[in-house]
Amino acid sequence: MSYDEKPWLARYDRGQPEGITPEFDDALSMVRATVARAGDRAAIRYFGRTVTFTELDRLSDAFAAGLAAEGFSSGERVAIFTQNVPQFVIAQIGTWKAGGIAVSINPMNKARELTGLLADSGATVLVCLQSLWRDVAAGVVPGSSVRTVLTTSELDLCGDPGASVFAGVERLDCAGTDDLLAFLERHDGSAPPPVTPRPDDIAFLTYTSGTTGPPKGAMTTHRNVVFNAQTYRDWVGIGDDDVVLGVAPLFHITGLVGHIAITLLTGAPLVLMYRLDPALTLDTVEAEGATFTVGSITVFIALMNAPGADTAKLATLTKVYSGGAPIPPSSVQAFRDAFGHYIHNIYGLTETTSPSHGVPFHAEAPVDPESGALSVGVPVYDTVVRIVDEHGDDVPVGEIGELVTAGPQVVAGYWNKPDETAAALPGGVLHTGDVGYMDADGWFYIVDRKKDQINAGGYKIWPREVEDVLYEHPAVREAAVVGVPDEYRGETVKAFVSLRADATTTPEEIIAFARQRMAAYKYPRRLEILDEIPKTVSGKVLRRELRGGTPA
Repeated sequence: MSYDEKPWLARYDRGQPEGITPEFDDALSMVRATVARAGDRAAIRYFGRTVTFTELDRLSDAFAAGLAAEGFSSGERVAIFTQNVPQFVIAQIGTWKAGGIAVSINPMNKARELTGLLADSGATVLVCLQSLWRDVAAGVVPGSSVRTVLTTSELDLCGDPGASVFAGVERLDCAGTDDLLAFLERHDGSAPPPVTPRPDDIAFLTYTSGTTGPPKGAMTTHRNVVFNAQTYRDWVGIGDDDVVLGVAPLFHITGLVGHIAITLLTGAPLVLMYRLDPALTLDTVEAEGATFTVGSITVFIALMNAPGADTAKLATLTKVYSGGAPIPPSSVQAFRDAFGHYIHNIYGLTETTSPSHGVPFHAEAPVDPESGALSVGVPVYDTVVRIVDEHGDDVPVGEIGELVTAGPQVVAGYWNKPDETAAALPGGVLHTGDVGYMDADGWFYIVDRKKDQINAGGYKIWPREVEDVLYEHPAVREAAVVGVPDEYRGETVKAFVSLRADATTTPEEIIAFARQRMAAYKYPRRLEILDEIPKTVSGKVLRRELRGGTPA
């Protein structure tokens, strides 16, 4: 069987075509269509404050008109350096209306990282939380390409500034910047010059997490955005009667597409919570009637371990997807035991504009009987994924190789990095760096990243398989495995775990647990218990910190 055959279509009939016809050429046309048909509906809900689509349209018009008045030109970049607040969405749409490219920046970044991203993107406008201006950006912007700084508070556009998540937050005076709300008020009612992006124009620069080197700006086009917005809608069955829960960071490709773009396409409101707080998230789902979300498995593990977690809290959240980090089968079962809902796997990269694979909504992912890995699903619409060896040749079904992806969601390349683009995207086909295999029924499994394979005395070990076994231990909340130097074996397996609340155990006991369940060369010889496993904000384990012995 070849990799472009799709045997799952008959077996898991979703009543949907194999491909989809794009309804829009660009993300801005998608926005305008939703405003026209659903203007009075809620676009964003933020602690009791509702922003309708009409209001969002007006505010983003003012943003674009203000940029034009400042001399902003088509193709310039606007860096957005905030948490999950409504201002992020306003700035993003306003940037498109001004003919610009939005650059989303991780709010956890420090001065060194921000300096690099502003220099790489050449951003001329920075939209920044007041606290991030004070703590990070004020010392970086002088000398950069940025000429306009708009600061805002997480308390702006908020209906309940006394919410617990805002403890210690206060409005700040940011000298030398323009207040975003004042900027919008000055230009309220002004219409920016008309803009209609072309399908292959860049909508975002979405920076990779930098876990394998300096971050690269993936050039996400308008075509990419509208295609995968439709993919989420049709794959999951999301309509304007749904409520989208924004648990993923908006700067991340999952938040950009699986939260913002799906709202802008369907007219379903997006519920934002500033930053993730598990107890607050449980209460918000119950209060807002949230029905759909997509986030890393660490989010769902946190919800299971939050105070007050019970079935009633998440009763409405029936459409649950997880991506961005490997999902242990035991965590899927534990979540269903706790809340009654199945977590559907979804898989993609920054370079695939979120999903390239997913578990059909009415199906459940199989678990490989040999490795214990949970399938990441099947390729989504119009997407062909091959498994290849080191020479680029297809390997037989069931054998391990690198995933190579072609489809309308694959990005145009990396910003100002032609060599890296040629290496990772030859001919526009993405060599993912992820290692996995496809079974005879067309289900795909991710084993690990190429670089994470451990070689212990000639035996090849994938951290993912060891981690899945560790997650079966009743005391383990999270687990991460790396290879560390060993005088005898060259490299050996070391595990790091965090424990569930009130759980007690020892490293020796967990090692013994794993030893009983794994081949002798696979189980961890060393194990360390941490309060938290170091991760990126999107949920990916920072293995290089663990290898270096400096977990944060």
